[in-house]
Amino acid sequence: MSFPDRRWRLALVVLALPFLLAVERPPGLGDVREVRTWSYPSFTRVVVELTRDARIPREGLVRLAANTPAGRPERLYLDVPGYWVGMRYDRGVPVGDGLLRGVRLGQNTLRSTRVVIDLERYGRHRVFTLASPTRIVIDVFGNRKPATREDPSGRLPAGLRRVQTIIVDPGHGGSDPGATGVAGLREKDVNLEIGRLLARRLEERGFDVVLTRDGDQTRSLEERTAIAESAGGDVFVSIHANASARAKARGIETYTLDRNHERHSLDVAARENGIPAAKLDPLQRALASLQVDEVGHHSERLAGLVHTNVIRGAQSRDRTLPDLGVKKGPFYVLFMSSMSALLVETGFVTNRDDAALLRSTPYKRVLAERIAEGIDHYRKQVELGMARSPALAGGGR
Repeated sequence: MSFPDRRWRLALVVLALPFLLAVERPPGLGDVREVRTWSYPSFTRVVVELTRDARIPREGLVRLAANTPAGRPERLYLDVPGYWVGMRYDRGVPVGDGLLRGVRLGQNTLRSTRVVIDLERYGRHRVFTLASPTRIVIDVFGNRKPATREDPSGRLPAGLRRVQTIIVDPGHGGSDPGATGVAGLREKDVNLEIGRLLARRLEERGFDVVLTRDGDQTRSLEERTAIAESAGGDVFVSIHANASARAKARGIETYTLDRNHERHSLDVAARENGIPAAKLDPLQRALASLQVDEVGHHSERLAGLVHTNVIRGAQSRDRTLPDLGVKKGPFYVLFMSSMSALLVETGFVTNRDDAALLRSTPYKRVLAERIAEGIDHYRKQVELGMARSPALAGGGR
């Protein structure tokens, strides 16, 4: 930017400052609580945390071309009605990670805040909201491969792709213990041990594995799925243990993502998402805009193979263990991942018999081996499908 341009912009700020300071804030508006970013080589996540529910306008995130004479880079912007930010972010939030220059927030109107993302490189984006607390999540992806005549955007086709990188997500952790069950059995400990065992079994089968946590760390749902996206995962498997107010409830169930679900699925999803079940309704509207159908069929196939193997292994140790089946529910960690994804509830920490099994390391080894075997079966089916339909192989890496 030239010196005259800088001077002109500074003059505008100086002229606007008395106006902004003099204007009384309209009543009934929410506030921006925090802006967070996670940066990786080909993926950046921006999270704007708010103090109350927010509505994303129908036009969503708007992309603007660069204005070189004015010194403005290519950018994305989103107007959020019902919020006041004033001059709090007048200096912006610098990023400078090769994808984003930074994030700016300003008062677009007296009753609307504008979020602007200045871009350095761009492939695609998506935006959605989460509840409790309200967060606007903006994902910006860089091109994962050079553009070609067949695919000028440089993006990978959606759907079937080779299965090599597995994201293993041991649920909860750190300050979030998850459910606590019989004799103080903590879900976060069960999840971590199974996750570590699963990672080893997958590596033995030749997979590349990324753990979202390898210790007792606190990881937000945004951070877990940012790790998955940045690693270019092909499968996301989240490990959890169930809980119920009914001490007799026990068994294993596996979840995939879908818009349709039963009341029980809502209750489980609300607990794992860490929000009241009533807050899941806005999520359903978000799911419709995320085109879940692109990977839904593959996730269902994956979940079926994993669940069948897990049940066989678990019932070889305890024939009375109930098979609760493959179900669908609105889990944040599933819809925030763009790959085939499933969530395994390995048993009820609140049931005496299930808790005894989940304390047993040999039993957890069986669960890990059977999950790995199911994923391996899925990989072989994908490879067979690609061999029969060479056109699908273009989605491989």
